[in-house]
Amino acid sequence: MQTLTVELGERSYPIHIGEGLLGQPGLLTPHIAGRQVAIVSNTTVAPLYLERLSQSLGAYSVVSVVLPDGEAHKNWETLQTVFDALLTARLDRRATLIALGGGVIGDLTGFAAACYQRGVDFIQIPTTLLSQVDSSVGGKTGINHPLGKNMVGAFYQPKAVLIDTSTLASLPPRELSAGLAEVIKYGLICDEPFLRWLEEHIEALRNLDQAALTEAIARSCQAKADVVGADEREAGLRATLNLGHTFGHAIETHMGYGVWLHGEAVATGTVMALEMSMRLGWISQAERDRGIVLLLRAGLPVVPPAEMTAQDFLEHMAIDKKVIDGRLRLVLLRRIGEAVITDEYPREVLQATLIADYQAIADGLLVT
Repeated sequence: MQTLTVELGERSYPIHIGEGLLGQPGLLTPHIAGRQVAIVSNTTVAPLYLERLSQSLGAYSVVSVVLPDGEAHKNWETLQTVFDALLTARLDRRATLIALGGGVIGDLTGFAAACYQRGVDFIQIPTTLLSQVDSSVGGKTGINHPLGKNMVGAFYQPKAVLIDTSTLASLPPRELSAGLAEVIKYGLICDEPFLRWLEEHIEALRNLDQAALTEAIARSCQAKADVVGADEREAGLRATLNLGHTFGHAIETHMGYGVWLHGEAVATGTVMALEMSMRLGWISQAERDRGIVLLLRAGLPVVPPAEMTAQDFLEHMAIDKKVIDGRLRLVLLRRIGEAVITDEYPREVLQATLIADYQAIADGLLVT
């Protein structure tokens, strides 16, 4: 087991990473203040891991809340279902919520914890690669709105994050690839040596090699922990973690939540960010292609939906948390391993990026 720490003063918390951690209550009990626990999961994950987790917490009064699976359910109605269960069970202010599932469950549970009785403790137990390396760390919680992804929520830090890498054995290949999009992101924005490591180990990761997975998760979590510790509420540096997300969120919103997995949309959005960085003269074509090739090797889409026009992208991107005073800020690359957030770019460069022939770019790379 590896243990990292998100350094936030008295609100600091551990990230435990290893195989077979789910049945070790000693990792959780130091972070449970009262006697009541509510485990929030979904219809896919609960049959696999809920009983094991509940049994390990036999010393507590445990309530289970099983929600429908999928991004389409990350909304007010599902959140209300959580509140109904907590109130029916009469959970008090010393109760602890545990998020057992992927990013949707983590975001929903964290937001419920932030709101219930004006704030109760919660613990993250992410079971997908994407949630393990990204959404479970850093305290971003929330739900989607029909007009924009993650537009309603709160910054609310967990008491601990428990990452059991053995849960990835039950993850469908498509979901595993979606998680790799966020892993690759860290190499592109702040850690070029990690990017080189990923280029050497991407097949091992896709084959669920436990040593490679643990290394990739630990390096990703450390990168995010460092950024969150320096900029918890995204005043500046933390926004660079959103490479590809503004373009990607537009895809998710336009296509309907859940049609594209979050990591798939982020992968394609990252390609668009690479393209725009190249058009600005910040990275070379070879550097752009390097990022695209790795995303392709990870089994990810790199071409935006054919039915989305440049105007569709612009309309959705206008409703983005990085819009300040009407100006759209984008996360781009000054170079591989150095991301910036900027609103200083010619409008025509953004327009050219939105209408670029990404299928031709991908086909050219596949041929070579």
